[in-house]
Amino acid sequence: MPVNAWRDNATLSSIEVVSNSLKSVGYLPSKQIATTVYLAARLGKPILVEGPAGTGKTELAKSTALATDSELIRLQCYEGLDEAKALYEWNYRKQLLRIQTDRISIESETDGSSWDRLGNDIFQEGFLLERPLLRAIRSENPTVLLVDEVDRMEVETEALLLELLSDFQVSVPELGTITAKQMPLVFLTSNGTRELSEALKRRCLFLYIDYPSPERELEIIGAKAPELDKELGGQLVRFVAGLRALDLKKSPSISESLDWAHSLIEMGIGSLDAADVADTLHLLLKHRADIEIATKELSQGTR
Repeated sequence: MPVNAWRDNATLSSIEVVSNSLKSVGYLPSKQIATTVYLAARLGKPILVEGPAGTGKTELAKSTALATDSELIRLQCYEGLDEAKALYEWNYRKQLLRIQTDRISIESETDGSSWDRLGNDIFQEGFLLERPLLRAIRSENPTVLLVDEVDRMEVETEALLLELLSDFQVSVPELGTITAKQMPLVFLTSNGTRELSEALKRRCLFLYIDYPSPERELEIIGAKAPELDKELGGQLVRFVAGLRALDLKKSPSISESLDWAHSLIEMGIGSLDAADVADTLHLLLKHRADIEIATKELSQGTR
């Protein structure tokens, strides 16, 4: 088994230290988040992070890499992702060039006795193209592996992850089994668009990140936009919470709340009124139908 160097990482040495380490790079974790990251580091287990889009799942992995001064390797999942893009593939152009070079060399020989060596070395290290999963396994340095939006990966492709998450090793038929020298710290994010396999879930610690409470969102916005007036910030987070309670196609994310906060600062708005909200609602909602629903609610609330 590979070494779990994360157990000795000073920035992950306790739940409190994890929390402070993440705060130092601008990520404000809940106690549950800090606890899960701490346990993942101690136990050498991946973290499956689920929740609505825009709640900080991807940012958690990025912030952990930044806080621990580790390399972040990201595999962005999508429909049609295959082994060649996730794990490895061979450099076919380079292989073809080698075969052509060998052919010319052999043809120049008088007896032509070397045809049996034509192309017999094209499945070696120099011809291998590493993709994110293999690169994370082979890395000599502390690595955070982010498998982003794993629920967009097809069920058949999930099998690629199982060997890696079980033993932190992958199989390359031409080279054999490659085992990590040290475990990467793995984050898998999911927006819940499909049910993941039980085999994948069993290998992970589970963390659900929901939209924050207004109080917690105000704390996040205060850290990211400290120049925002606190009273205006309170109005902002209460209004966003009200939007999330509506039946919208896409509720506003934390990042969109931050965009709105920065926009209000730039516009010199000190207190929200109906006109200000109407003029800037498109910064929070990205679907016309959602804007219409929110506008209707707003007009009813001001009668």
